[in-house]
This record gives sequence, C-alpha cells and structure tokens, in this order.
Amino acid sequence: MSLPKLNLHIHTTYSDGKNTINQIVKTAIKLGLDYICITDHFSNSWKSKIISTLNNLDKIERYLEEISHCQAYILKKNKKLNLFKGVEIDISSSENYIIHNIHPNKFDLILFEYLENLEGIAFIKNLIETWKRDRRNSNKFPLLGLAHFDPSFFMLSGFDVLLGFLKQYNIIIEFNSSYPRFYSRKYETFFNKLKKNGIMVSIGCDSHHLSNIKDVEGAYEMIKYYNLEDNLKNLINSLEMRKN
Repeated sequence: MSLPKLNLHIHTTYSDGKNTINQIVKTAIKLGLDYICITDHFSNSWKSKIISTLNNLDKIERYLEEISHCQAYILKKNKKLNLFKGVEIDISSSENYIIHNIHPNKFDLILFEYLENLEGIAFIKNLIETWKRDRRNSNKFPLLGLAHFDPSFFMLSGFDVLLGFLKQYNIIIEFNSSYPRFYSRKYETFFNKLKKNGIMVSIGCDSHHLSNIKDVEGAYEMIKYYNLEDNLKNLINSLEMRKN
C-alpha cells in the first residue's frame, strides 16, 4: 500500500480560513489529493475574540450541511477525493460550552489544540467520557487527534501519563507541516514510542488558503524518517471504515 495524499487539517471561511468549503474541495480534486478533512476552529476562549469560530449550533449545522453537499458532489462526479467532517477544539474553552455545542456523532475527526499539561489531559478525558455516556454517540464516535502537538511539554514530566492517554483513547498525533519544530529529531524518543505502541499518526498543514493545501511533503518525510508508515496506514484504514 503506497501512502496516499492527505491533508486532515484545513480551515475555511467558517473560521479564519480565506476560502469556502466548495473552493477547497474543487482545488483538492485538481491537486489529486486522496483525503481531506475540514477542521474549522471551535472556541470561546481568548481565540474567539481574535478570529471567527464555529460559535453556535446553527452555524455548526450550516457548516456540516455544506460539507455534506460537497460530499454528494464528489460522489456524483465520481471523483477519488474523500472528504471528512472535522472540527478543531481549543481546550482553553469552557467544558459546558463544548458539551452544549459539539455533538461528536456528527463529526468524523475531532482535533484538540493546546494540550500542554496533565490538567489538559484530564480535561480531554472528561470530555470524551461525557460524550461516551450520551447514547446518541453509541453507534458512531469520531476519530480523535491532537493538532500541532508539541512534545516538549511532556518530555521531562508526564510522558508516561501522556502515552497511556494516547493508547486508552486511540488518540492520533498530527504531523503538521506548518509546525515542523514539533517533529524535530530531538523528539526521536517520543516518536519511537508512538511506533512501538501503534499510535496512529496523521498529516495536515493547518491550511488557511488554497495556495498551501498541498504543502505536506515535509510531514511525509518525517513520518518516513521515524518509520511511522504503518501508523499512518492504520489511520487510513480507520478513515476508510468511516465511509461505510
């Protein structure tokens, strides 16, 4: 199995991206991408005062409906692109705000950003457990990942707790080409642990414009450097299962 072309971290005009979902989809088709995920921002922290976010249920519903329309377009035109519904949650947001607005059964991928300490792990764990207690999510639960994760916050303390968290909830680690310092060779120990424990990895570029949707080559190179191709293939298999 050769590695497909994917970008699972893309922003649109629903948050701070410069292009519509439709424009992104048509560009991804032209570029020959195999998998993309739209992951607009969700926050009520400091970030929401600086950028537009998916800040209410009506906006989220419009967002998901537009992605559905684009999925139907891809199917009708018999294109090879696979389009998924995602969201990037700022974990500085309040727990009640997230629980009220984010219904995980409606998404294929939920990315968490700004995980920097053990308190953050506990916060995400509590969210996941709350979601899982909701019977609406029993038949469909999204893939979960860490957006542009910085390993340096856990290299000196909390590394084993982090690893246990990743394994327990099948958390994906994103190789984000907009943050190459986060997969620097100085974190080789961390990435060796990912390989040993079968932690899935993904690729994204935090795209905010059509011009850089395909800018993921650096991430691919480092996945190959750390011998994480099988971890990426496991993610691809999980995405394929979500199409059924």
